Amino acid sequence: MRLREVAWVFLKLGTTAFGGPAAHIAMMEDEVVRRRAWLTREAFLDYVGATNLIPGPNSTELAIHIGHARAGWAGLLVAGVSFIVPAALIVSAAAWAYVRYGTLAGPAGILYGIKPIVIAVVAQALWRLGITAIKSALLAVVAVLAASGAAAGIHEMLILLIAGVLTAGATARPVRSSRVGVPVLAGIAGSMGLNAAAMLPVSAPFGLLQLFAVFAKAGAVLFGSGYVLLAFLRADLVERLGWLTEPQLLDAIAIGQVTPGPVFTTATFIGFILGGPVGAFVATVGIFLPAFVFVAISGPVVPRLRRSAIAGRALDGINAASLGLMAAVTWQLGRAALTDLTTISLACLSLLALVLFRINSAWLIIAGAIIGWTLS
Repeated sequence: MRLREVAWVFLKLGTTAFGGPAAHIAMMEDEVVRRRAWLTREAFLDYVGATNLIPGPNSTELAIHIGHARAGWAGLLVAGVSFIVPAALIVSAAAWAYVRYGTLAGPAGILYGIKPIVIAVVAQALWRLGITAIKSALLAVVAVLAASGAAAGIHEMLILLIAGVLTAGATARPVRSSRVGVPVLAGIAGSMGLNAAAMLPVSAPFGLLQLFAVFAKAGAVLFGSGYVLLAFLRADLVERLGWLTEPQLLDAIAIGQVTPGPVFTTATFIGFILGGPVGAFVATVGIFLPAFVFVAISGPVVPRLRRSAIAGRALDGINAASLGLMAAVTWQLGRAALTDLTTISLACLSLLALVLFRINSAWLIIAGAIIGWTLS
């Protein structure tokens, strides 16, 4: 009975949860705390905190934690799979339509209207995350240096490792986020003047094993936000392997935004483009498998990490570096998406709507699709 309940709740959420991880977490709280009383509010918040201490998609990991708390190890698997599969199927259908019709005027017009709104959504998420992540002058410097390193072509995993090591043993006086937020973003923007093409693309033949490795690596090391995934994917699939173009990556991001469920199903879309249904399956398993592993083994470890000052400082540094990576990729994708007055206006108006009126990003993307269709 409990497994059926878990399956039903997370199938429903995987089909209807628009708006990104923050919205997903709010919907899960409504379902499992307020409506069904599976968890106390305090226990729910403990699980939310635990997901922030391990890499991977936070809302998916929260679903896995809840499933384990409600129905044991079987619940862990059922909750995660039930949350992922509906979104993956919807994204696969969108990827099929993209491959079949993506060169036609209608779909191309839709994506023309969606892409600048995606840039606004990512920029707004970048600001919100920055206000939380930049808690000291040291972390501000780490964020700027990470963006500079990404622009210079340094491997993103090396950037995160260095950031964690540098901040683990450092002590820095906290400062008000509002005092460092604008200078940090200004420094990041200045660092984008570096040569972002310093590392030349190295084309490689497509292979399912390598596809799995790319997404498993991202799922195993990615801290901060699903949007930071874009930095990893651009570095691997666009710069190094040459399997995707930047417009294709931006299209994948747009599909991940407009569909419900985990943002990481962007991997499903890319896998389908590169390798059809089998590629979609391989990429999806690769990106989400580490989340199941980390949730399974992190139970007894998480309380110790939360009490460790050194581990906490290292995670702060990783989060700040993730912010820099996210800024770097936002700059690159913005250059590809904001090509004329119409797209620039759409991005600016969308950013205002997100910041001032807190409109759900899914509604803005639907509006962008309508505008793009109309203009085409």
